[in-house]
Amino acid sequence: MDNNAAPLSFRLDGQVGIVTGGANGIGRALCEGLAQAGASVIVADLAAQSDRAQEVARAIRSQSGQAESAEMDVTSLSDIQRIVASVATRYGRLDFLVNNAGINIRKPVLDYSEDDWDRIEAVNLKGVFFCCQVAGRQMARQGGGRIVNIASQLAVVAMPERSIYAITKAGVSQLTRAFALELGPQCVAVNAVGPTFVATPLTTSMFSDPAFVDENLPKIPAGRFGTPSDVLGAVQFLLSPAADLVNGHTLLVDGGYTTH
Repeated sequence: MDNNAAPLSFRLDGQVGIVTGGANGIGRALCEGLAQAGASVIVADLAAQSDRAQEVARAIRSQSGQAESAEMDVTSLSDIQRIVASVATRYGRLDFLVNNAGINIRKPVLDYSEDDWDRIEAVNLKGVFFCCQVAGRQMARQGGGRIVNIASQLAVVAMPERSIYAITKAGVSQLTRAFALELGPQCVAVNAVGPTFVATPLTTSMFSDPAFVDENLPKIPAGRFGTPSDVLGAVQFLLSPAADLVNGHTLLVDGGYTTH
């Protein structure tokens, strides 16, 4: 043991970062939790979610945190470039990015349309790739940074009526490795978090379905579904100094679901 080593820190004091899809559910919990850890957070979401994003930022500031909202469509490269440039200009840097925005359309695999594919892929995979690219360029120029992509346990296992979603999340896990490999020498760490089913206001209907609960809860050795706080813990760790040597990893927060 190195007695001269600094104590581990999970704090994010002085850091500034963007959370996409930050207005609701897991995204809101990430914004609030990262702000509590000392970060200045940009709550980024679609224009249609602007009121909610502003409310999240106000709630953080009311608790003495630092936050602002920003309208951002992750399927628009110009939007991504605009927000990253704005943050870098205002704060002088971009310390972290959390790619949380995502969508799902549930259908049997034989019933998906081309439009379904295009909509899911544009947000879940294309959006994540170009957010990583644009933020990665800024981080490389400034000498370092952290990116955390929200993947899913379905990056490594299949489930009925979620095929395109699972395919895109597997892609997120692989692009995480690709960016980690190429950006690591510039001191930019890129990791992913793969949650199990997480209870949020947006997933109420799923968790209120007895058939869903009866089918899936027994598959989780930990004996419970996930919460936004579970995802926050993993994301905060990966953004913190405690994870300085973690790069290219997908951290499954699944209670053991994928051990089957």
